[in-house]
Amino acid sequence: MTLPSDFLRYLNIRSSTGGSLRHDGCRLAFLNNTTGTAQIWTVDGPSLWPEQRTFYSNRITFVSYSPVSNQLIFGMDEGGNEQDQFFLMDDEGLQVRPLTQLESAKHLWGGWSHSGRQIAFTGTRDHAAEFYPYTLDLESGEIRCIAQLPGYNTVAAWLPDDQAVIINRYGSNANSDLFYLELATGQSRHLTPHEGDILYGSVRPLPDGSGLLLLSDAGRDFTNLAFYDFSRDSLEFLGEQAWDQEGLALTDDGRWLAVASNEDGYGVLEIHDRLQQSQTRIGGLPKGVLGSPSLGRDGQTFLITATSPKTAANVWAIEPETKQVTQWTASSLGTVPPQALVETELVHYPSFDGLSIPAFYLKPAGVSGPLPVVIDIHGGPEGQSRPLFRAFSQYLVSQGYAVLLPNVRGSTGYGKAYSHLDDVYKRMDSVADLKAAYDWLVQAGNADPKRIAVYGGSYGGFMVLSALTTYPELWAAGVDVVGIASFVTFLENTSAYRRKLREAEYGDLERDRDFLHSISPLTHVERITAPLMVIHGANDPRVPVGEAEQIVAALKTRQVPVEYLCYVDEGHGLAKLENRLDAYPKVVAFLDRYLKPNG
Repeated sequence: MTLPSDFLRYLNIRSSTGGSLRHDGCRLAFLNNTTGTAQIWTVDGPSLWPEQRTFYSNRITFVSYSPVSNQLIFGMDEGGNEQDQFFLMDDEGLQVRPLTQLESAKHLWGGWSHSGRQIAFTGTRDHAAEFYPYTLDLESGEIRCIAQLPGYNTVAAWLPDDQAVIINRYGSNANSDLFYLELATGQSRHLTPHEGDILYGSVRPLPDGSGLLLLSDAGRDFTNLAFYDFSRDSLEFLGEQAWDQEGLALTDDGRWLAVASNEDGYGVLEIHDRLQQSQTRIGGLPKGVLGSPSLGRDGQTFLITATSPKTAANVWAIEPETKQVTQWTASSLGTVPPQALVETELVHYPSFDGLSIPAFYLKPAGVSGPLPVVIDIHGGPEGQSRPLFRAFSQYLVSQGYAVLLPNVRGSTGYGKAYSHLDDVYKRMDSVADLKAAYDWLVQAGNADPKRIAVYGGSYGGFMVLSALTTYPELWAAGVDVVGIASFVTFLENTSAYRRKLREAEYGDLERDRDFLHSISPLTHVERITAPLMVIHGANDPRVPVGEAEQIVAALKTRQVPVEYLCYVDEGHGLAKLENRLDAYPKVVAFLDRYLKPNG
């Protein structure tokens, strides 16, 4: 039996993320999960002792400093329900003022105006399925709907004169459109009319108001740096890269640009000098995954969150002129010695049609021969497994397991064409990529064919259930975390604003209902023979808890071994340490029972 005290050492490895630097450059606010849920901390210099500023039982989702004062705004939901509300706070944590105060609405942060007098955001305040744009005057507290723009809108940026904002409307996770929205009149101008799937993101207006730096995959396979010229209403690419560039930050004077790229899963940061037309790749950061760069409120310092398989997430600062890299936070490994952690190996394996599938592989150091293996499948499906710190994977490896994290077709990070290989009627091709992973592990001598399990969350949970129904003879066990059991009931019951976004990926409920029913694991539940563990949050707004209840009830009726954990104060995943400490030891005990029966 795995003891919680053993697991506690790994889950006590903390992360520091989402840094925001005060306007004087002397204090960093960031999120840290030391108390079990992400809360706001501040630190007054690199690696100095930090101070906790919030003490809520619910998670803080972001923190952002004012551009002109020591105030900050943060977001917080209730029990994982993702209905973010915004709060204004001084950076000592002494005064907190609620701003949005509509718990039935979901709010998406858009940012401070340059003057610091207003904020902009989108939300479902006036329509459950539409994210209209709003401004909030911080002096009066007045919230004003700018325009009733339909769709899943986000505020991408404020224009330099604070008279307009750029709206990014998402038709799906792979398709979006930019609009220029005047605040005074509510008039909007469509900047990017197009057909097919084109993504626009990381919008950064130039300080002279002439246009926008942004990332897009218009006419190409990867998202690359481009300039949108307001005077010409045209988009011009500023180069072509063979990997996604996935985040931008621009200094207030417009000279320095930070560009984060995703090269085969690994994060790379470059600083572009727009005056000298030169660029420098930044060293000194952990070799792993980088967040999207942001700009400190001093207007000149770039911030980025970095993590790797053997280092916890921390916030780093980069001075663009000197290229100096400084670690501001100090998330430690606690009582886990660094030598106990293993590096992640990038591997590729062939699938049924010859397609090469990239994956990350972890196994115990110095061990060879067939091992018990957990295939861990990411969610999305527009997601990507990457070489970041994973406490659960590292713990499994310490207990003698190998872990394979495949990026099956449909994953992002490998180009637009690759991400569309699982769309709608091609859905089951991605499940076949899991069988190919099984075959590769066994044929390479890396796995005991009788001791391979599948594990996944959200869409990855669907992949687990689908693997168990499509290839039931292969698997020793499965673990489904907040997964989809039926595409039909999922689309019928997911939050109103999400249905259209998800139908763009999975299929239209009216047009494709029969097909969606035919590929749903619940339709073929009689084929499941492997033991299954199901974990879900009662407040999940994305994949309603009914998905878990259906599959559990069906397996109990057939007397297939099934264990069910439902957490009443969680949503789409486990955010609270106490729940992770309850769930994950039970997961490992479950895996031990079926993959290490004589262990």
